[in-house]
Amino acid sequence: MAVYYFWGEDDYQMSQAIAQLRDQALDAAWASFNYDKITPDVAEGPIMALNQAMTPPFGTGQRFVWLADTAIGQRCSEAILAEFARTLPKLPETVILLMSSRPKPDGRSKFTKLLQKHGEIREFGTIPPWKSDQIARQIETIARDRQLTLTSDAIELLVSAVGNQTRQLMLELEKLSLYWGDRPEPIDAETVARLVTVSTQSSLKLAAALREGEVEQALGLLADLLNRNEPALRIVSTLVGQFRTWLWVKVMVESGERNPQAVAKAAEINNPKRIYFLQKEVAGLSLSSLQKVLEHLLELESGLKLGRDPTALLQTKVVEIAQACHNSHPIYTRSA
Repeated sequence: MAVYYFWGEDDYQMSQAIAQLRDQALDAAWASFNYDKITPDVAEGPIMALNQAMTPPFGTGQRFVWLADTAIGQRCSEAILAEFARTLPKLPETVILLMSSRPKPDGRSKFTKLLQKHGEIREFGTIPPWKSDQIARQIETIARDRQLTLTSDAIELLVSAVGNQTRQLMLELEKLSLYWGDRPEPIDAETVARLVTVSTQSSLKLAAALREGEVEQALGLLADLLNRNEPALRIVSTLVGQFRTWLWVKVMVESGERNPQAVAKAAEINNPKRIYFLQKEVAGLSLSSLQKVLEHLLELESGLKLGRDPTALLQTKVVEIAQACHNSHPIYTRSA
């Protein structure tokens, strides 16, 4: 018996882990008999999953029961909790029961504590976009698993191009692998620049335009991103990461901190040499304006998740953020 709860926003890595777990459990000849995927639209889905999990597999291999996209980690009635408490200790050794969701299971709930006792909870979270060193290590690891080697400049360019988007990274590595073929030398940055679709870098350019208060340039960059079907929430994620870094650097500067290592640690930047340039970038911005920008970004993210029109909302907030930054620059303040 094995019980798992997978959660997180990196749906690509989660799907890969689920496929691996399923393939290890099932005998291909008996898979159609022993594999059950129960979707959220199924009435009494959790009870059905438990009933299926108590059924021994046919033929050889194990039974694999997957309760997909479930909300049970956030909301679990007392009746369903009682069924899980009664059933989990009795599951056959020949069964794997998997539950998955994007949100994190509520750590305070009785259901989560029951899972921790009888199973394994595994997170598949995306790396925050501002943690470029972690993203670089992830890119290097995934490339190595695919028998690809990349120069350090090529990895750095991929960090800028795809950020923390694992699915896009896999597509780009597949493209690079097909192009590079059997050549023994590492794939270089020039090749990456020619073949890889840039997304995060354009969002970082948008952040820079907003920081400078350049409304027209920011709107143009936003239009380019939307025309390339860049997801709105991905754009917001990159902006939040960049402005969060600028805010922390500004906070440390305002507090009188001059040690680059201390500033880097507070801002979660692994390379202290970046601090000098970041300090120059925020020199013309007030602390209050950066705080206001993050408030705008929080409102933007909330509005997108509530289903508001992404294009109109993004355009409105881009103008508001650019104006907030523009109004805080010393030159503008003096002329006003």
